[in-house]
Amino acid sequence: MFEIAVVLLLVVINGVFSLSELAVVSARRPRLRAMAAEGRPGAAAALKLAEDPGRFLSTVQIGITLVGVLAGAFSGSALGGMLSATLLKAGMPANIANPLGFGAVVAVVTYLSIVVGELVPKRLALRNPEGLACLMAPLMRLVSRIAAPAVWLLDTSTTAIFRLLGQGGASEERVTEDDVHSLVAEAEQSGAIEETEREMITGVLRLGDRPVRGIMTPRSDVHWIDLLAPEEETRALLMRTQHSRLAVGEGTVDALIGVVQTRELLAAYLAGQAFDVRAATRPAPVIPDAADALDALDVLRQAEVPVALVHDEYGHFEGIVTPADLLEAITGSFRANEDANEPGAVERDDGTWLLPGWLPADEMADRLRIRLPENRSFHTVAGFLLAAFGRIPSVGEARNILGWRFEVMDLDGRRIDKVLAAPAAAAAVPVPGRPGRGTMA
Repeated sequence: MFEIAVVLLLVVINGVFSLSELAVVSARRPRLRAMAAEGRPGAAAALKLAEDPGRFLSTVQIGITLVGVLAGAFSGSALGGMLSATLLKAGMPANIANPLGFGAVVAVVTYLSIVVGELVPKRLALRNPEGLACLMAPLMRLVSRIAAPAVWLLDTSTTAIFRLLGQGGASEERVTEDDVHSLVAEAEQSGAIEETEREMITGVLRLGDRPVRGIMTPRSDVHWIDLLAPEEETRALLMRTQHSRLAVGEGTVDALIGVVQTRELLAAYLAGQAFDVRAATRPAPVIPDAADALDALDVLRQAEVPVALVHDEYGHFEGIVTPADLLEAITGSFRANEDANEPGAVERDDGTWLLPGWLPADEMADRLRIRLPENRSFHTVAGFLLAAFGRIPSVGEARNILGWRFEVMDLDGRRIDKVLAAPAAAAAVPVPGRPGRGTMA
């Protein structure tokens, strides 16, 4: 019984090392830092082990190897001999009893080592890596100190081999945007966050990748007040507009001088005061269309009136950007009241999608699960198709792109208004905006 107890103890010790190894390696460092800041016992020790993986893994390997050698030797010499003797007493020939006794003991000990010493501890570690890392870290640090000379030798040898292989630099712990998307998707699947929350988090990440041109209201849709227009025309515009702020120009939209808050003009008009648009005009900052959307956010925060005029590199007016445009990039596309009856992306029963031309291209990519090039000149579904066609297409024309067949369903003048996207058997064209050869089907 003593021999069996020793073997079982060695198997359990092997399981402790396996559990500690996977728990510390799988533990998320930001979570360990937060737990250490909260004063969680063992969190600081676990964080130090995670930050020095070479030393920690050497400690674990020494423990596992030593336990494996002891378990093999003890089980073979003690338990194997005992079982062989028992079989001999039962009348089994020696040429069969000896190999059978040792073989049976090795098989049982190997089975226990795999299940109890490896699989169970590792699956347990994956369920709560941070908590178990905090629990086991003090013990592992103690073992590391006791076996310091051997740990130093193994760690130094491993580092030397890495340098010979050209991998001498320490690896950096970097979290990519794809990692964040995967984590958010996993959180949604587990029920930790709702679908709407996941979409908003995705929108925040999209905002950092969009230039101002990709979120602004284009000049064709900008409502503005002409200082040279008759006063009656201006009053009629104020009465029917749904915007709280309007751009102000002199004769042409390319000569904008600022922004006016419509409530100030309407209040003066209703009070019977003088109707002076120029006096009510506030200066508006000008930002380039290639600036980042987050830069526009900083500009709007500091502006007297949160409206910025967008100009291209030649100084031409391209559109305006407001907090509502930034909000739309985060929460998804929604239209003003006059466009309330125009839906966004609509998935149909047959798996196809009806897409409006104004829909941001990255939102389309999220819904269709396709990847667009990072460096692209288009920002909407309409721009996506214009890049694919290389011209303004006609109604009914289609192209296969990235596994989808995009068909132009409707044009509003020269603007692509409605697009039907259907899964295609094969895509033969390169991604618009990406160098490469291909044919358009």
